[in-house]
Amino acid sequence: MELDGLCGERLGDAALAGLWVAGALDGLRAPCVALVGARAPSDAGRRRARSLAEELARRGVCIVSGLALGIDGAAHEGALAAGAPTIGVLGGGHDHFFPPRHRELAARITLSGGAVVSPYAPEVVPQPWQFLARNGVIAALADAVVVVEAAARSGALNTAGHAADRSIAVLAFPGDVDRPKAAGCNALIRDGATLVRDADDVLAALPLPLAPAHRAARRNSEHIARDDAPEVRRVLAALRCGACDPGTLADRLDLAPAELFSLLTELEFAGRITAGIDGYTITAPRLRD
Repeated sequence: MELDGLCGERLGDAALAGLWVAGALDGLRAPCVALVGARAPSDAGRRRARSLAEELARRGVCIVSGLALGIDGAAHEGALAAGAPTIGVLGGGHDHFFPPRHRELAARITLSGGAVVSPYAPEVVPQPWQFLARNGVIAALADAVVVVEAAARSGALNTAGHAADRSIAVLAFPGDVDRPKAAGCNALIRDGATLVRDADDVLAALPLPLAPAHRAARRNSEHIARDDAPEVRRVLAALRCGACDPGTLADRLDLAPAELFSLLTELEFAGRITAGIDGYTITAPRLRD
């Protein structure tokens, strides 16, 4: 499927004929944050990327990244752990998936209501220079770019450069000045990027008001909680059998991933279900003192 209108609006004047899309782009309707960084990060950097992505996703942000090994993969995993859609951008065509190790991750992304997109036709074999253009797409789809961990020479810095050229906020985690894998982030901060410590710092940098969207979701969830629409009853009935991830739940209920994600978000805001490591579960009732 080629570029749709929503994606085109975000890309604006990017010099691209179009994007090829597998999955759903509904996540782009939310505030979007790109998390990027080293392909061979430290264990701490990998954990930071995953936990930050999960926290942002739980708070209504769509995570965008490049499906690369390391920080990118950890960011997508964090979003999936939150049961949220995430957008991955390839550096080659869909028929020549790279890196092959993340083919299964890409399948989980599309099954969970997200999308895998590419600025290249499916038959295009990835070449090193193409990933620089891919980085421009990552930046263009985001409202802010966060560099989690990067050396002095890193593709993540190229993504940050694309973002700066488009007046998109650039943020970076600081690191020890003696650590090579922190050199790129420290240089970005020296040159004007916003120092980031946690999800709150990222949310504060977003140009879009996140809180009203949360209030609207809460109003919707209160409405669903009162009315118990048929779709809600089906979701709750399925979860009474035990924890279930969004992809499996969508197959079991024969619901479109985007529709299911909307229901899950509303039910979670209403306090009726809880997201965990194994998927969503019915929220246990509180015991009174």
